[in-house]
Amino acid sequence: MILTSVSSYENEILKLLKAANIEAFSSSEIDGYKMSNQLIATQSWFPMTAGGSESLLFFSFTKTEQLNKVIDLVKDFNSHQAENNPIRLAVLPVETYV
Repeated sequence: MILTSVSSYENEILKLLKAANIEAFSSSEIDGYKMSNQLIATQSWFPMTAGGSESLLFFSFTKTEQLNKVIDLVKDFNSHQAENNPIRLAVLPVETYV
């Protein structure tokens, strides 16, 4: 599972992961970007200043029942947000691991 959000949601995400019984995960600070086609066309490949939003990425290998719970919790969280910064969650299949 990969989950991304703006950094201001960090405490809420930690509560969601705990409520879903996801006890083992990794997190990283990242820069998040939302770009319109007009903005992409006008920016250079090497901008002089950083323009990203402070964001977070969470990663976890987890069981299906925990995954289903966190999906439901994220959907509920997003449905109650007035801002246009939903938590994003993606599920990726893992074919092999060691």
